[in-house]
Amino acid sequence: MVTLTNRKENLKNSKNPDRLSPITERFEAVFGTAPTFIASAPGRVNLIGEHTDYNDGYVFPVAINKYLNIAVRKRSDRRVVLHALDVSESCDFSLDARTPIPHQTPAWSRYLIGVASLLQASGKQVAGIDAVITGDVPIGAGLSSSAALSVAATLAFLTAASETAISENDKPELAALCQRVEHEFAGVKCGIMDQTISLLGQENCGLFLDCRSLEYEHVPLNLADHAIAICNTKVKRELATSEYNKRRAECERGVEILRRWLPGATSLRDITVTDFKKHEEELPALTQKRCRYVIEENARVVAAVSALKCRSEGTSSRTDESLIAFGNLMNASHHGLRDDYQVSCTELDLLTDIARDITGVVGSRMTGAGFGGCTVSIVRNDALETFQTRVTTEYHQKTGIEPEIYLCHVSNGAQVF
Repeated sequence: MVTLTNRKENLKNSKNPDRLSPITERFEAVFGTAPTFIASAPGRVNLIGEHTDYNDGYVFPVAINKYLNIAVRKRSDRRVVLHALDVSESCDFSLDARTPIPHQTPAWSRYLIGVASLLQASGKQVAGIDAVITGDVPIGAGLSSSAALSVAATLAFLTAASETAISENDKPELAALCQRVEHEFAGVKCGIMDQTISLLGQENCGLFLDCRSLEYEHVPLNLADHAIAICNTKVKRELATSEYNKRRAECERGVEILRRWLPGATSLRDITVTDFKKHEEELPALTQKRCRYVIEENARVVAAVSALKCRSEGTSSRTDESLIAFGNLMNASHHGLRDDYQVSCTELDLLTDIARDITGVVGSRMTGAGFGGCTVSIVRNDALETFQTRVTTEYHQKTGIEPEIYLCHVSNGAQVF
């Protein structure tokens, strides 16, 4: 087990302790003393496997070097006092309150209230805290700022209460708890991918996750000659929550109908592309499109992971072919999201079209819930300057919007410093 003293050494030895200095200074300005520790959780980008997680399917996300940080000091009472720097809002509540959510509470605070409530309900020890919250995971961009907030809050409450490290074996259970926070306190019926990758991310690896069994495998990316480029449309995802829940309901309806011919199916995960083609005409047109996308996307994730494994093991020529195959699967994923699942938008389609027209771009697709947010592209390093120039110029010419481009490293999961 790692004590807080050990964590201070961890902070000194971390690759980028400077990113934690500003929040330490702000905590001191607000509370008049230094924080005891900082809980830090990364955002994520999903390379392939979108909208499959809540269908018990496969996903392949990576944690990125953008973080949600919570600076914390344990209190002697049962109060929780929170200051969110990026939105200039504050909130406080009691861990013993009968009504968990105070009247007119800020939306972001629901995640911390939810974490505290569910941790206590599960029998975990939770302590009162003073906390300052800030980060650089873009809000509303589809990079899982809400999951990062829930995960960082979970580490904050548990660490304040016990001063011991979270074990690797505990992380899947904590991911499930953070998923419940989204369901019960934010009203979003999300899958478990975002919380899991935020906790279990590993540097330079993607996480091949089975969202039914929660079995996972860290798969080396070997992208030394390439970068992951995330492009923000700057379009707010106003429809994402309501349409997200509609897509989930449509998928469940498809399973219910297909069970007449495939009685063993409990989710779209259980249906192969071959079996679906035999019975797809029995489904209403809209339901058919939704189910087709999810079933084909599951197959694409498996093929994409297989391509990366060949890349790790193969010769240089076979390695190049494998990465090309991975990129083609990313492109096909976007086409399915655009045409069958219908969660893309004009701006997302434009960004992927611009990217794919640039020599050195392996593949490009929308990522996240859709209706705005971001695209993700794999770009050869020697093409990055051209990529940034053309994406910025051409997107602005056609939309009048200046996109944001994040060149990201694949990072480790949540930590306490």
